[in-house]
Amino acid sequence: MIGFAELRSVLELVKAFLKAGVLGEDGATRDTITGTPQGGILSPLLSNIALTVLDAHFTEAWARMGTTSRARQYRRQKGLATYRLVRYADDFVVLVAGTRAHAQTLHDETAAVLHTVGLRLSEEKTRIVHIDEGFDFLGFRIQRHRKRGTAQRYVYTYPSKSALAAVKAKIRALTQGATNQPFDVLLHRLNPVLRGWTNYFRHGVSGRTFSYLRAFTWQRVVCWLRHKHRRANWRWLRRRYLPGWWPALGGVALCNPSAVRIVRYRYRAARIRSPWSMDRLGCNAQ
Repeated sequence: MIGFAELRSVLELVKAFLKAGVLGEDGATRDTITGTPQGGILSPLLSNIALTVLDAHFTEAWARMGTTSRARQYRRQKGLATYRLVRYADDFVVLVAGTRAHAQTLHDETAAVLHTVGLRLSEEKTRIVHIDEGFDFLGFRIQRHRKRGTAQRYVYTYPSKSALAAVKAKIRALTQGATNQPFDVLLHRLNPVLRGWTNYFRHGVSGRTFSYLRAFTWQRVVCWLRHKHRRANWRWLRRRYLPGWWPALGGVALCNPSAVRIVRYRYRAARIRSPWSMDRLGCNAQ
Protein backbone atom coordinates (compact mmCIF):
# COMPACT_ATOMS: atom_id res chain seq x y z
CA MET A 1 0.00 0.00 0.00
CA ILE A 2 1.12 3.55 -0.73
CA GLY A 3 0.99 5.89 2.24
CA PHE A 4 -0.30 9.44 2.25
CA ALA A 5 3.20 10.90 2.45
CA GLU A 6 4.40 8.90 -0.56
CA LEU A 7 1.29 9.83 -2.55
CA ARG A 8 1.78 13.49 -1.73
CA SER A 9 5.39 13.32 -2.88
CA VAL A 10 4.33 11.78 -6.20
CA LEU A 11 1.67 14.45 -6.73
CA GLU A 12 4.18 17.21 -5.97
CA LEU A 13 6.61 15.70 -8.45
CA VAL A 14 3.90 15.55 -11.15
CA LYS A 15 2.98 19.18 -10.43
CA ALA A 16 6.64 20.19 -10.74
CA PHE A 17 6.83 18.54 -14.15
CA LEU A 18 3.68 20.33 -15.30
CA LYS A 19 4.95 23.73 -14.16
CA ALA A 20 8.54 23.31 -15.37
CA GLY A 21 7.92 25.05 -18.68
CA VAL A 22 9.21 24.25 -22.15
CA LEU A 23 12.69 25.03 -23.51
CA GLY A 24 12.31 26.09 -27.13
CA GLU A 25 14.77 25.64 -29.97
CA ASP A 26 15.64 29.32 -29.66
CA GLY A 27 16.87 28.73 -26.10
CA ALA A 28 13.97 30.58 -24.46
CA THR A 29 11.93 29.01 -21.66
CA ARG A 30 8.15 29.33 -21.94
CA ASP A 31 5.66 28.67 -19.18
CA THR A 32 3.11 25.88 -19.63
CA ILE A 33 -0.41 27.08 -18.85
CA THR A 34 -2.38 23.91 -19.59
CA GLY A 35 -1.63 20.35 -20.65
CA THR A 36 1.69 18.54 -20.80
CA PRO A 37 4.56 19.35 -23.19
CA GLN A 38 4.45 17.22 -26.33
CA GLY A 39 7.12 14.53 -26.19
CA GLY A 40 7.66 14.99 -22.46
CA ILE A 41 8.29 12.02 -20.18
CA LEU A 42 5.27 12.87 -18.04
CA SER A 43 2.66 12.47 -20.78
CA PRO A 44 2.96 8.63 -21.10
CA LEU A 45 2.85 8.28 -17.31
CA LEU A 46 -0.34 10.31 -16.97
CA SER A 47 -1.85 8.48 -19.96
CA ASN A 48 -1.20 5.10 -18.37
CA ILE A 49 -2.71 6.26 -15.08
CA ALA A 50 -5.80 7.79 -16.69
CA LEU A 51 -6.46 4.89 -19.07
CA THR A 52 -6.14 2.18 -16.42
CA VAL A 53 -9.93 2.19 -16.24
CA LEU A 54 -10.06 1.31 -19.95
CA ASP A 55 -7.57 -1.55 -19.49
CA ALA A 56 -9.56 -2.94 -16.57
CA HIS A 57 -12.84 -2.76 -18.49
CA PHE A 58 -11.55 -4.66 -21.53
CA THR A 59 -9.62 -7.16 -19.42
CA GLU A 60 -12.83 -8.03 -17.61
CA ALA A 61 -14.72 -8.26 -20.90
CA TRP A 62 -12.00 -10.49 -22.37
CA ALA A 63 -12.27 -12.82 -19.38
CA ARG A 64 -16.05 -13.01 -19.76
CA MET A 65 -15.77 -13.90 -23.44
CA GLY A 66 -13.28 -16.66 -22.70
CA THR A 67 -9.60 -16.71 -23.50
CA THR A 68 -9.62 -19.91 -25.54
CA SER A 69 -10.06 -20.08 -29.30
CA ARG A 70 -13.02 -22.45 -28.82
CA ALA A 71 -14.84 -19.88 -26.70
CA ARG A 72 -14.30 -17.14 -29.26
CA GLN A 73 -15.40 -19.44 -32.08
CA TYR A 74 -18.59 -20.22 -30.14
CA ARG A 75 -19.35 -16.51 -29.83
CA ARG A 76 -18.89 -15.97 -33.56
CA GLN A 77 -21.21 -18.89 -34.34
CA LYS A 78 -23.85 -17.21 -32.18
CA GLY A 79 -23.47 -13.96 -34.12
CA LEU A 80 -21.61 -12.21 -31.32
CA ALA A 81 -18.42 -10.20 -31.63
CA THR A 82 -15.01 -10.92 -30.20
CA TYR A 83 -12.66 -8.05 -29.59
CA ARG A 84 -9.50 -6.96 -27.86
CA LEU A 85 -7.80 -3.72 -26.86
CA VAL A 86 -4.27 -2.86 -27.94
CA ARG A 87 -2.90 0.26 -26.25
CA TYR A 88 0.37 2.17 -26.06
CA ALA A 89 0.22 5.27 -23.82
CA ASP A 90 -2.69 7.36 -25.14
CA ASP A 91 -2.85 5.60 -28.53
CA PHE A 92 -5.09 2.55 -28.67
CA VAL A 93 -7.09 0.48 -31.10
CA VAL A 94 -9.95 -1.95 -30.47
CA LEU A 95 -9.77 -4.92 -32.83
CA VAL A 96 -13.21 -6.38 -33.52
CA ALA A 97 -14.17 -9.66 -35.20
CA GLY A 98 -17.77 -8.90 -36.10
CA THR A 99 -19.99 -6.49 -37.97
CA ARG A 100 -19.83 -2.72 -38.25
CA ALA A 101 -22.73 -2.53 -35.81
CA HIS A 102 -20.60 -4.42 -33.28
CA ALA A 103 -17.77 -1.96 -33.84
CA GLN A 104 -20.09 1.02 -33.36
CA THR A 105 -21.39 -0.49 -30.11
CA LEU A 106 -17.84 -0.88 -28.83
CA HIS A 107 -17.08 2.70 -29.88
CA ASP A 108 -19.96 3.94 -27.73
CA GLU A 109 -18.95 1.61 -24.90
CA THR A 110 -15.37 2.92 -24.97
CA ALA A 111 -16.59 6.51 -24.93
CA ALA A 112 -18.80 5.75 -21.94
CA VAL A 113 -15.92 4.18 -19.99
CA LEU A 114 -13.66 7.16 -20.68
CA HIS A 115 -16.43 9.57 -19.69
CA THR A 116 -16.35 8.19 -16.13
CA VAL A 117 -12.85 9.66 -15.66
CA GLY A 118 -13.54 12.91 -17.50
CA LEU A 119 -12.02 11.90 -20.85
CA ARG A 120 -13.52 11.83 -24.34
CA LEU A 121 -12.55 10.35 -27.68
CA SER A 122 -11.06 12.67 -30.26
CA GLU A 123 -13.51 13.01 -33.12
CA GLU A 124 -10.72 13.79 -35.59
CA LYS A 125 -8.59 10.76 -34.71
CA THR A 126 -11.26 8.16 -33.98
CA ARG A 127 -12.53 6.12 -36.92
CA ILE A 128 -14.29 2.83 -37.57
CA VAL A 129 -12.64 1.08 -40.52
CA HIS A 130 -12.51 -2.36 -42.06
CA ILE A 131 -9.19 -4.16 -42.03
CA ASP A 132 -9.24 -4.14 -45.85
CA GLU A 133 -9.30 -0.32 -45.71
CA GLY A 134 -6.44 -0.30 -43.24
CA PHE A 135 -5.50 2.10 -40.46
CA ASP A 136 -2.40 3.79 -39.05
CA PHE A 137 -1.17 2.89 -35.58
CA LEU A 138 2.12 3.94 -33.98
CA GLY A 139 3.59 4.87 -37.34
CA PHE A 140 2.64 1.60 -39.04
CA ARG A 141 0.04 1.08 -41.74
CA ILE A 142 -1.93 -2.07 -40.93
CA GLN A 143 -4.00 -3.41 -43.80
CA ARG A 144 -5.10 -6.70 -45.32
CA HIS A 145 -4.02 -7.42 -48.89
CA ARG A 146 -4.07 -10.32 -51.27
CA LYS A 147 -0.71 -12.01 -51.38
CA ARG A 148 0.88 -11.63 -54.77
CA GLY A 149 0.46 -14.72 -56.94
CA THR A 150 -2.12 -16.32 -54.65
CA ALA A 151 -5.76 -15.95 -53.70
CA GLN A 152 -4.93 -15.79 -49.99
CA ARG A 153 -5.35 -12.55 -48.04
CA TYR A 154 -3.06 -11.58 -45.17
CA VAL A 155 -2.67 -8.63 -42.81
CA TYR A 156 0.50 -6.66 -43.52
CA THR A 157 2.22 -3.97 -41.46
CA TYR A 158 4.44 -1.43 -43.17
CA PRO A 159 5.55 2.18 -42.59
CA SER A 160 2.75 4.68 -43.00
CA LYS A 161 2.93 7.58 -45.42
CA SER A 162 3.02 10.08 -42.56
CA ALA A 163 5.94 8.27 -40.91
CA LEU A 164 7.88 8.28 -44.19
CA ALA A 165 7.07 11.96 -44.72
CA ALA A 166 8.34 12.76 -41.22
CA VAL A 167 11.74 11.13 -41.71
CA LYS A 168 12.06 12.71 -45.16
CA ALA A 169 11.42 16.11 -43.58
CA LYS A 170 14.23 15.51 -41.06
CA ILE A 171 16.66 14.47 -43.79
CA ARG A 172 15.64 17.43 -45.93
CA ALA A 173 16.21 19.81 -43.00
CA LEU A 174 19.67 18.38 -42.28
CA THR A 175 20.77 18.57 -45.92
CA GLN A 176 19.34 21.99 -46.66
CA GLY A 177 21.97 24.71 -46.50
CA ALA A 178 24.67 24.68 -43.80
CA THR A 179 27.30 23.65 -46.38
CA ASN A 180 30.00 25.32 -44.28
CA GLN A 181 30.13 22.28 -41.98
CA PRO A 182 32.45 19.35 -42.71
CA PHE A 183 30.98 16.41 -44.59
CA ASP A 184 31.67 13.93 -41.78
CA VAL A 185 29.64 16.13 -39.41
CA LEU A 186 26.70 15.86 -41.79
CA LEU A 187 27.08 12.08 -41.81
CA HIS A 188 27.15 11.96 -38.01
CA ARG A 189 23.88 13.91 -37.94
CA LEU A 190 22.13 11.85 -40.58
CA ASN A 191 23.12 8.41 -39.34
CA PRO A 192 21.21 8.45 -36.00
CA VAL A 193 18.05 9.54 -37.83
CA LEU A 194 18.31 6.81 -40.45
CA ARG A 195 19.44 4.13 -38.01
CA GLY A 196 16.69 4.83 -35.49
CA TRP A 197 13.92 5.00 -38.10
CA THR A 198 14.92 1.83 -39.91
CA ASN A 199 15.44 -0.14 -36.69
CA TYR A 200 11.91 0.79 -35.62
CA PHE A 201 10.30 -0.26 -38.91
CA ARG A 202 12.53 -3.28 -39.64
CA HIS A 203 9.89 -5.61 -38.21
CA GLY A 204 7.33 -4.78 -40.89
CA VAL A 205 7.08 -5.14 -44.65
CA SER A 206 9.56 -2.32 -45.18
CA GLY A 207 11.92 -3.47 -47.93
CA ARG A 208 10.56 -1.20 -50.65
CA THR A 209 10.27 1.75 -48.27
CA PHE A 210 13.89 1.31 -47.18
CA SER A 211 15.02 1.21 -50.80
CA TYR A 212 13.11 4.40 -51.53
CA LEU A 213 14.60 6.07 -48.44
CA ARG A 214 18.07 5.01 -49.56
CA ALA A 215 17.62 6.66 -52.96
CA PHE A 216 16.10 9.79 -51.43
CA THR A 217 18.92 10.20 -48.90
CA TRP A 218 21.61 9.58 -51.51
CA GLN A 219 20.13 12.25 -53.77
CA ARG A 220 19.89 14.77 -50.92
CA VAL A 221 23.49 14.16 -49.83
CA VAL A 222 24.86 14.41 -53.37
CA CYS A 223 22.97 17.67 -53.91
CA TRP A 224 24.45 18.97 -50.66
CA LEU A 225 27.95 18.08 -51.87
CA ARG A 226 27.40 19.80 -55.22
CA HIS A 227 26.32 22.96 -53.44
CA LYS A 228 29.29 22.78 -51.10
CA HIS A 229 31.81 22.36 -53.95
CA ARG A 230 30.22 24.34 -56.76
CA ARG A 231 33.37 24.46 -58.88
CA ALA A 232 34.32 20.80 -58.46
CA ASN A 233 33.59 18.34 -61.24
CA TRP A 234 31.75 15.09 -60.78
CA ARG A 235 34.87 12.91 -61.00
CA TRP A 236 36.54 14.76 -58.12
CA LEU A 237 33.42 14.56 -55.95
CA ARG A 238 33.07 10.86 -56.56
CA ARG A 239 36.72 10.13 -55.82
CA ARG A 240 36.71 12.16 -52.59
CA TYR A 241 33.24 11.56 -51.13
CA LEU A 242 31.62 8.64 -52.96
CA PRO A 243 33.83 5.55 -52.80
CA GLY A 244 31.84 2.74 -54.35
CA TRP A 245 29.14 5.31 -55.18
CA TRP A 246 28.13 5.50 -51.49
CA PRO A 247 28.82 8.62 -49.34
CA ALA A 248 31.70 8.14 -46.89
CA LEU A 249 34.63 10.11 -45.50
CA GLY A 250 37.33 9.37 -42.96
CA GLY A 251 35.97 5.97 -41.99
CA VAL A 252 32.44 7.32 -41.52
CA ALA A 253 29.88 6.04 -44.03
CA LEU A 254 26.30 7.08 -44.50
CA CYS A 255 23.83 4.63 -42.97
CA ASN A 256 22.35 2.52 -45.76
CA PRO A 257 18.63 1.83 -45.14
CA SER A 258 18.60 -0.99 -47.72
CA ALA A 259 21.28 -2.84 -45.73
CA VAL A 260 19.04 -3.08 -42.65
CA ARG A 261 17.82 -6.63 -42.29
CA ILE A 262 14.05 -7.12 -42.15
CA VAL A 263 13.13 -9.38 -39.22
CA ARG A 264 9.43 -10.17 -38.90
CA TYR A 265 8.04 -10.92 -35.46
CA ARG A 266 6.78 -14.43 -34.84
CA TYR A 267 3.21 -14.78 -33.63
CA ARG A 268 3.34 -16.26 -30.15
CA ALA A 269 -0.20 -15.45 -28.97
CA ALA A 270 -0.69 -15.33 -25.20
CA ARG A 271 2.66 -16.97 -24.45
CA ILE A 272 4.21 -13.50 -24.24
CA ARG A 273 3.78 -12.50 -20.61
CA SER A 274 3.34 -8.88 -19.65
CA PRO A 275 6.35 -7.45 -17.74
CA TRP A 276 3.87 -5.47 -15.60
CA SER A 277 1.89 -8.44 -14.30
CA MET A 278 1.78 -8.79 -10.53
CA ASP A 279 3.63 -12.12 -10.43
CA ARG A 280 6.46 -10.77 -12.58
CA LEU A 281 6.86 -7.81 -10.22
CA GLY A 282 6.94 -10.07 -7.17
CA CYS A 283 3.72 -8.57 -5.75
CA ASN A 284 0.66 -10.25 -4.37
CA ALA A 285 -2.67 -8.97 -5.58
CA GLN A 286 -4.95 -7.92 -2.72
